[in-house]
Amino acid sequence: PRHGFSVRCLRDAEFIEVQGCTDPSYDEYDASANTDDGSCTTLVGCSESDFVSMDGYDYDVVQVGDQCWFAENLRSTVYADGTAIPEVTGNGAWTGLSSGARCDYGNDADNVDTYGRLYNWHAVDDARGLCPSGWHVPTDGEWTDLEGYITSQGFAGTEGTALKSTSGWSSGNGTDDFGFSALPGGLRDYYNGSFNIAGGNGYWWSSSPDGANAWLRALRNSNSGVNRHNYNPRHGFSVRCLRDAEFIEV
Repeated sequence: PRHGFSVRCLRDAEFIEVQGCTDPSYDEYDASANTDDGSCTTLVGCSESDFVSMDGYDYDVVQVGDQCWFAENLRSTVYADGTAIPEVTGNGAWTGLSSGARCDYGNDADNVDTYGRLYNWHAVDDARGLCPSGWHVPTDGEWTDLEGYITSQGFAGTEGTALKSTSGWSSGNGTDDFGFSALPGGLRDYYNGSFNIAGGNGYWWSSSPDGANAWLRALRNSNSGVNRHNYNPRHGFSVRCLRDAEFIEV
């Protein structure tokens, strides 16, 4: 056995190369395939015909790159475990909060159908979860991943325009190239509880803290990009849900 000889390899008799989609998180998945051929395109549970239900409402979903997003803002009145999220209408009460809360823009329920609801970051950070099972409020990094994908598709400098809905903005409507349909739901200020900028700006929480503040993304009438800020957690902003990376709908 101490001789040095050449070696040839022989393929296992049972191995036959079968090309196809080898990732089970995609609709095109082929259980018999052992060689990926690049045919994976549509995430399971993220086609135009799919929806996700929570609190009696069905949310449309949309695939953007390798991510599956709600195609509209969250409007739930309960956490994922069914516990009610307190509705806080009074301005003074809103500014003093250190726990999760929600409100309708202008305390007007008619705005919910268009903009969804506004939540403070304490609700985002609640262990009971704002999004349904298999979904979560995106991290700061996952928002960055979304922006990076849009940039890679030829929208450098105009990522915000590509995400905005084609109507509903007081100026600067978008092109909605990816079906994200972002609308300007405005905000509720943390320092006096007032409602501002619906129709002009949209703000979406991330789940990532930054010291005493938390990261968010903003789209504005005044520019075509995506703005990243860290704001006081008592602000009221919109929320989008993102599917968990490991979640596969069967």
